[in-house]
Amino acid sequence: MRLLAVLSNAMLWCFLILLGPVANAQVRNYDTIIDSGVLKVAVYQDFAPYSFKVDGQPRGVDIELATALAKALGVSLELMWAPPGEKLDDDLRDLIWRGSQLRDQQLADVMMRVPYDRDYAQRRNEFGELDNDHVVMFGPYQTERWQVAYDRRRLDAVPSVAVFETHPIGVEIDSVPSFYLTSIFNGQFAARTHHYPGVQQAFVAMQGGEVDAVMAMRGEIDWQLHQANDPQLILAENAYPNMGRQVWEIGMAVHESNRQLSYALEEQLEIMIRDGEVQKIYAAYGMRYDVPEMYQ
Repeated sequence: MRLLAVLSNAMLWCFLILLGPVANAQVRNYDTIIDSGVLKVAVYQDFAPYSFKVDGQPRGVDIELATALAKALGVSLELMWAPPGEKLDDDLRDLIWRGSQLRDQQLADVMMRVPYDRDYAQRRNEFGELDNDHVVMFGPYQTERWQVAYDRRRLDAVPSVAVFETHPIGVEIDSVPSFYLTSIFNGQFAARTHHYPGVQQAFVAMQGGEVDAVMAMRGEIDWQLHQANDPQLILAENAYPNMGRQVWEIGMAVHESNRQLSYALEEQLEIMIRDGEVQKIYAAYGMRYDVPEMYQ
């Protein structure tokens, strides 16, 4: 019995130790943020053209937008760089509402590049509970879609995806374009779909003649074309049959208890969109900008 008691106490202490850091994760309310003079913003690392570093300096449209929003609130910006998790749910948990031991339970005040999607926000588990009831997703600031770019020295045009039955195309490994091109039409494009660690590597492969085209998110394609500055690399205008959702909006997320922060940020964002400031940020990176439906 004594051994069982010792083991039970040991298990209880281990359990409390595991719970301890979780309990220490603190959500800062709006007044605390303003009084501190700092807005903590989570961004994805190594994710050009959205958030990345050049010679150690932060760059990207998400960085510049976050900087402008912080300035509008009268505070400075503190970035929290994060590698993408396996699922967005994991990122929201670790960065917004519960914290992660890898980050000493530090939470961001707001997270950039979160899908602004009602179906995702209202998704429920098998018990009927909201999967993401701890977060508020708000402030759509970008409309994103899929895009193909191709080298017209080796490909005359891309009237449809059918050309990739004979022409090789590059995609990022484990991406939606990868799954799409290797599975549609009974996998008839699979043999011509080449996989790379990232979109940049796929573009390098296209410039080197390994593939004739690249498929990725439009923002990534625009950025790579801007960097390449090669008039022979151009945008395709083809459709993507059997792909499901092809256009979506990107916004921000805060803890569900911090709606005052979301209202303040959304107000400043709308002003920036209507004044053309957001469009200028995107244009500086060679990116097209479609105003999200909320502000049209």
